[in-house]
Formats: sequence, C-alpha cells, structure tokens
Amino acid sequence: MLGPADVGHRVVVRRRAGSRAGRPLFTDALGELVEITGTTLTVATRTGPVIIDRAAVVAAKRVPPRPVTRREIVAVEIAASQAWPAPVQERLGEWLLRAADGWSNRANSALPIGDPGMPLAAAVEEVRRWYAARNMPAAITVPLPLAARLDAELTARGWHSRTPVLVQTATLAATLAAVREAAPEPSPAPDGPDRRQPGLDGAVRLSPAPSASWLALAATPGDRASPGPLPPAALQVLTTGGQVPVRFAHVHDASGDLIAAGRGTVTGGGRWLGLSRMRVAPSARRRGVARMMVAALAAWAAAAGATDAFLQVEEDNAAAIRLYAGLGFRAHHRYVTRSQPRSARRGLVDRDRA
Repeated sequence: MLGPADVGHRVVVRRRAGSRAGRPLFTDALGELVEITGTTLTVATRTGPVIIDRAAVVAAKRVPPRPVTRREIVAVEIAASQAWPAPVQERLGEWLLRAADGWSNRANSALPIGDPGMPLAAAVEEVRRWYAARNMPAAITVPLPLAARLDAELTARGWHSRTPVLVQTATLAATLAAVREAAPEPSPAPDGPDRRQPGLDGAVRLSPAPSASWLALAATPGDRASPGPLPPAALQVLTTGGQVPVRFAHVHDASGDLIAAGRGTVTGGGRWLGLSRMRVAPSARRRGVARMMVAALAAWAAAAGATDAFLQVEEDNAAAIRLYAGLGFRAHHRYVTRSQPRSARRGLVDRDRA
C-alpha cells in the first residue's frame, strides 16, 4: 500500500469495481497521488481527481514519471522569468532579451523560447549586438533539451558555458506532506509577527519587502559578503516591481540576528510558487532552517491558490539537491547559461554577475 512518502509521485492504483457473472471487475487509476488518508487515496488523473476507497485497493505502486513535454518546459521557464523580471526587456520574435544593470545571470541573459523570427545564426548575432549596445557581454540562458539546436550553435561559436542548472518541480501537496512528517503543517505565515514552527529552531516571518539584513545575506553571489549597495535594478528584480506576489522569508536567532533568508513568488497564472535566494548562515546550517522556510513559503503560496513549486539549483550542489528531494522536488529539465567568448567582446567591461 502507498504511504505519505508517495504523495506527489506518479502512481498506479488497481481497485475493485464490482463484479460480472460472479467474477470481480477491476479498474486502474494512473496519475499523481495528491492525498492519502486513513480511508482514501486521491489520484489526480488526466480526466480529474479520483477518490479511491482504500478498502477496494488490490494493488498500488509508484511508476516512473512521464516524460516532460516541450510545452511543460516552456510553461516553467515563463513562470521563472516572471518570478525574476529584468527591468529592461525587449522581444526578438518570441525570444526575450533581458538586462538588469549586470546584476544576476538570469536577468542579464536572453531567454530563447519560441521562434526569434529570423535564422538562428542571425538571431545569435542580434543578441550579441543588443548586449553590446548596453556595454554588456552577450549571454543566453538555454533550456535543455528544448533549445538543443541553439546550444549546438553556441558551442560551434565557442561560447562559454556556466555550471548547468537543474530546474526542479514539486506539487505543494507533496512538499507540505514531507514537512508534516517532521512537524505539523505551518500556517501561511502572513505579514506581521513571527510565527514559530513547531519542532524547528527559530522563527520565520514573511514580508513583502526585504530587510537590509536580508539583502546582505541573500542578495549577493553565493556566500560572499556584500560588496556594497545594490544597484536599483537588483531591488526591482527582487521585488518584481510589484508585478507578481512576492514574499521574503526572514529567520532570526534568539539574539535577533538574521540567520536565514529566502524568497518566494507566485507566477504562471497563479499556479507556481518560485523559490529562490535560499540562504542559511554557516552557523545555522543542518538545523532544519531551510526546510522551515520552504514550508512557510509553500503554505503561503498554497493559501494564495498555487498548486506547484519550482526552484533552480546548480547540478553540482549535492547538499541542496538532497534537501529539496526530501521535500518532494524532482528534476524537470535543465538549463545552461552561455556567454560570448572574451575575444568577441570587443573591449566590453565585465561586471560582477550573481
């Protein structure tokens, strides 16, 4: 029989469906297990949710996830772009050109989804010219396998490749179920007083704006100290300029120092919680603080009507991948950021890119 750890996974459930001529009849439900109680299973099938009496189940098991379609990759990439909106955006056909004063890779790279309206080689050259006009090296975030042909074109041109990034997704039901295994489900943590999460150290507070300490911890590349004030474009990206709902998670220790920070948005027509900038101070790691932040942001997004979540993590970050796997996240697709070689930048100034 399936258990709580199977929530959020694709399953097949065979159950009794009556009898004919004295012989039992059976039917199968194939889809995602979204809820399990002491008496029922709920499976989200292609035709809608099916509630199954557990007493009627004769066999049930996990099955491999179905292949991700091109349309699904596009949907997640669009939701991710909405969650991290560059202040300067222009269209090249269906491609999106983005700039944010050099702050962050994603906000300063082209997103090649759809048809650029011209031959591929000409589109790459147009991307190069667009960024050169802004004194920036050209960069393209290449979703794979969606844009494999473009990736091959850039490889042939000698464009550099950064560490590949895994785009992971989960249902909020799976994430909250994983949290409940360790502690009761958190409240949506509305703006206002801190809400302590049972069974976990510290407290989480969600705010529509980041504090100065949040920016110092989470708005800089990796674990490096803040090099100084952020450019206005960075704040616009982080807050989305009011375009979409956003919350900043703050976790303080008993002395009032910020020990962890995270960010959540709701995009994609209200379906997707986007998790980003999850940072925990070294002194507070391995204490369940990151899980606590994800739980609070997931509860907030679920209360807002979201049903799924996505995040992006470099594929060599084994610790983060293990953490998110324990919260129901699975690889959806991957992307790689490609940048033009230095020899082709023609004197452009490199900027610190988060």
